[in-house]
Amino acid sequence: MGSFIIEGGKQLKGDITPQGSKNEALQILCAVLLTPKLVIIHNIPDIIDVKKLIQLLRNFGVKVEQISSGSYHFQADTIDLDYLTSDQYKVDARGLRGSIMLVGPLLARFGKGSIPRPGGDKIGRRRLDTHFEGLINLGAKFNYSREEHFYSVEAEQLVGTQILLDEASVTGTANIVMAAILAKGSTTIYNAACEPYLQQLCSMLNLMGAKITGIGSNLLSINGVKELKGTEHTVLPDMVEIGSWIGLAALTRSELTIKNVKWQYLGQIPNVFRKLGLTVEQKGDDIHIPAHTDGYEIQNYIDGSILTIADAPWPGFTPDLLSIVLVVATQARGSVLIHQKMFESRLFFTDKLIDMGAKIILCDPHRASIIGHGFESNLKAATLTSPDIRAGISLLIAALSAEGTSTIHNIEQIDRGYENIVERLQAIGAKIKRV
Repeated sequence: MGSFIIEGGKQLKGDITPQGSKNEALQILCAVLLTPKLVIIHNIPDIIDVKKLIQLLRNFGVKVEQISSGSYHFQADTIDLDYLTSDQYKVDARGLRGSIMLVGPLLARFGKGSIPRPGGDKIGRRRLDTHFEGLINLGAKFNYSREEHFYSVEAEQLVGTQILLDEASVTGTANIVMAAILAKGSTTIYNAACEPYLQQLCSMLNLMGAKITGIGSNLLSINGVKELKGTEHTVLPDMVEIGSWIGLAALTRSELTIKNVKWQYLGQIPNVFRKLGLTVEQKGDDIHIPAHTDGYEIQNYIDGSILTIADAPWPGFTPDLLSIVLVVATQARGSVLIHQKMFESRLFFTDKLIDMGAKIILCDPHRASIIGHGFESNLKAATLTSPDIRAGISLLIAALSAEGTSTIHNIEQIDRGYENIVERLQAIGAKIKRV
């Protein structure tokens, strides 16, 4: 198990380019199973979770060839379905939350799909009901082995239908869409997720021959087709990483330029950071964050009441950035309430920030009240452990701003979502090393 050693309190400067979107890549990679034709994908992030999924595809027999940095050929013309029922598959798929999105493509093309209860971040309950209820509505027979925690579905022919999702699950919507495009007849999905990840997946599937309308809305209509062809696709920049670098610039009072961010897909992210008092400038397709040498002040609501920042399905604010917003607020002037609605364990990392000197009241598992220092006192260096991807990067940002030398253990959690992070941070002046 590796660790980061961070010498904090250093001002950073320079340009940083975001990696490809982790959440999009996991969906797009599962979609290669829908066709025997060649699929070319660019801007795939070099991170642990994506590497695990690519290895799963190889284990199924998908031909995978890396053609350049971040670019791959995939061809699923010979698939080993025996791997689905093997003990090795149960081990391999359990270690990756995104493996759940293999089920829809496998069911659609081969008539069966299965998955062990997947792992991932320990951020609270993350039920799979939405996925399987949608597949059952399309005509699949469902089975769950409680002894092995193993889910499976089978269908000779999926049939289009009307589906009302009980929650706007991004991965659930993706799974159902990938199943429905090869179903017989028409499917409508209401209360569908409409995040950019999902928009990208649907656009790619249409290029492959699918017939999906309503992309970007919460009502998707799908006319089933018999087969899909190959295509070429480029993954968007990771908006969660973009938000992370905005937070890094703020807390270290550094001037940073985040390159090629695809502004049209950032949604509420720039505005939420502006509400915290940050200057977020658009320069072409870049974000420029000037050095906040005089700090930043949280805006109140127009009636003077304390600002609340909460997560919500797109186009609301992504839950993956609430941890970043929270750590940025620790050095703001003013107070803010962070309301994490979706996951009840995601704010538990705040005790580590409190140990570093932050003024945080954890009201309950979903809400935290932050009273900012206004840089009148710095966070203190500490020995920390990363509990999940997003809390891990938040603690790393806190350590980079803190006076003294901090150590972060369990950094594999951070590596799951951020590629070559040491080298990229060193390039803008951070004092960090991996041991």
